[in-house]
Amino acid sequence: MFGLVGWIVGWILTLFILVMIGRMIVDWAVTLQARGDWVWKVRRVTHGVTEPVLAPVRKVLPPVRFGGFGLDLAFTVVFIAALILRSIVW
Repeated sequence: MFGLVGWIVGWILTLFILVMIGRMIVDWAVTLQARGDWVWKVRRVTHGVTEPVLAPVRKVLPPVRFGGFGLDLAFTVVFIAALILRSIVW
């Protein structure tokens, strides 16, 4: 039974990691002033999926600013944690 649960959790974590990669790409596209409604639709979906996980972590680890550049430590921590959890589950 644990094998099936581990398999399902592993796939959920894999999908979450893919959505986080999508969020990163879309955020870069917005930063580079990408045009089109699809950008905002994809951004809304990726943020809707990932923000409930990132927001609590961001309260503990706020983004670090380097002038006009900001590094979201919460994103990095959650991304690495998801990779580690996935490798443990699988």
